[in-house]
Amino acid sequence: MSVEEGTANHGRLLGTVHGPQDVKRMTAEQLDILAAEIRDFLIAKVSRTGGHVGPNLGVVELTLAMHRVFDSPRDRLLFDTGHQAYVHKILTGRQEGFDKLRQRGGLSGYPSQAESEHDLIENSHASTALSYADGLAKAYALRGEKRSVVAVVGDGALTGGMCWEALNNIATAGNPLVIVVNDNGRSYSPTIGGLADHLSSLRLNPGYEKVLDTVKDALGNTPFVGKPMYEVLHAVKKGIKDAVAPQAMFEDLGIKYVGPVDGHDVPAVEAALRAAKNFGGPVIVHAVTRKGYGYRPAEDDEADCLHGPGAFDAETGKLLAVPSVKWTNVFADELVAIADERPDVVGITAAMAEPTGIATLARKYPERVYDVGIAEQHAATSAAGLAMGGLHPVVAVYATFLNRAFDQVLLDVAMHKLPVTFVLDRAGITGPDGPSHYGIWDMSVFGVVPGLRIAAPRDSATLRDELREAIAVDDGPTILRFPTGTVAADLPAVRRVGPVDVLAESARTDVLLVAVGSFAGLGVEVAARVAEQGYGVTVVDPRWVRPVPAELVELAAGHRLVVTVEDGVRIGGVGSALAQAMRDADVRVPVKDLGVPADWHPHGTRAQILADLRLTAQDVARDVTGWISGLDAAPVDPATNGARAQS
Repeated sequence: MSVEEGTANHGRLLGTVHGPQDVKRMTAEQLDILAAEIRDFLIAKVSRTGGHVGPNLGVVELTLAMHRVFDSPRDRLLFDTGHQAYVHKILTGRQEGFDKLRQRGGLSGYPSQAESEHDLIENSHASTALSYADGLAKAYALRGEKRSVVAVVGDGALTGGMCWEALNNIATAGNPLVIVVNDNGRSYSPTIGGLADHLSSLRLNPGYEKVLDTVKDALGNTPFVGKPMYEVLHAVKKGIKDAVAPQAMFEDLGIKYVGPVDGHDVPAVEAALRAAKNFGGPVIVHAVTRKGYGYRPAEDDEADCLHGPGAFDAETGKLLAVPSVKWTNVFADELVAIADERPDVVGITAAMAEPTGIATLARKYPERVYDVGIAEQHAATSAAGLAMGGLHPVVAVYATFLNRAFDQVLLDVAMHKLPVTFVLDRAGITGPDGPSHYGIWDMSVFGVVPGLRIAAPRDSATLRDELREAIAVDDGPTILRFPTGTVAADLPAVRRVGPVDVLAESARTDVLLVAVGSFAGLGVEVAARVAEQGYGVTVVDPRWVRPVPAELVELAAGHRLVVTVEDGVRIGGVGSALAQAMRDADVRVPVKDLGVPADWHPHGTRAQILADLRLTAQDVARDVTGWISGLDAAPVDPATNGARAQS
């Protein structure tokens, strides 16, 4: 039977669920049927739109149990990262929205306050939910409100430092708070780190509960146990638990521990959650789950259990899109080629080896790649240590995630003038994942770091060249940023002026159009459109956008108008930096900067969002034509010896 047929034939219970109250009334047998229907629903819907299918298949029973024990939205359910909240959305009345999941006008792929009163956290960066929960629990205690706070955090998120900072404060405050550790041994890929190894030992020890029961029975059946005998037996019990479980670690912090429980057994999870709810203080409920559970293609996907695929065949799990060369692929291949030549080059990633391309290096040189878990701050400072030790680290992360390590890049790397290369995948507007995943901040945020150089390649050839140039830098950090998706066709330069590539030029020097990175092709198209109106446009790709090349300022001085277009926020962006450099050089040519407004832009396709922002060739050409023709119409300014006034 196909997935679609299964959804149609076995979706009767799911059709009766309009809110959490409907789940509370179901029997154990009905819950098992409902769980199967939810999995069929997820596979059928997400296979058409793409999205986070693996994580959600793994939390079906866990989410059902949470909504049976707690009363959302009065009780606050917080999902760390949030990509595992699809089942929560289904149970809170949003089934119809899945037809347009992660599409314009449809459901967000993460919790969204605009969608439902059941959603609270929209930030989809990992390891943050426990800090939100700590603050909420403190607020409710201070206000005298009897409301439960529940934070669902993956074992992968526990590799992030914020979780441990939060746990320390949660234990100190002692407020009622339930922490559900969804332990599937993975974040994107298998979870890395000491805690992960500790939890794995528990998952792989089926005799654990049996041993504990034996000790418990021995204690219970020993009559008139004297204090010395009790302490000996208690020590034996404690020692067995310490050998395989994290109880002692959490209880030493002052947080009670319940588990492990089978995360796919609704009654077992319910019992653990009810006990935690009634305890009156902070409790960790350790639920062991399987990512992709119940869907063989996801379970068999060793890379990431179909963590977040695009549209795929529901029967086979195979992607529907025709394979193409991605920016990430070009980076990965060139990094390996460089590593072949330079034994000092090493790779670092933060739990994202496959998505960032570092896995390609790891397969050839496993001893030269370090996956630090979801810990971008540690990644940056560890890279500083590697550089101090004579190596050249290449830190590969998504552009949005490097924001979390600004202080480390600034003071731990740049202040020491260390040769560390940060490679930012998914830079600019990424589309379906929404505002928390847009990589639009990096050029502004990191543009203030002294001694940091930032490159923005336009195609595969310049990506390879600029990666090599970045790794060749030995007196400070570098950033190489590129967008998501299929790499642009190679766009050769007409000529080069210093580090600046000239992509198109005219006999007339009306406009200097500075096209940053992936907007290079757009710039050439704009020049052709503006030429039809009788104006000449010189299109340049600065290649290295920070610091602003002196040659770019010199080129600007030879034109009547400068226009910049970039896939980042305008405030503090490339256009802003170029304008400042021109003022410092006393170049009085007007500058118009086009980019992304500093705002929370909704999810949609990259093309849709760029169209909304008027960052298409047609829109830019119209603006440029209007600006340059406006200069022709401007009155003569006597203060400039006959030159036309510039606005």
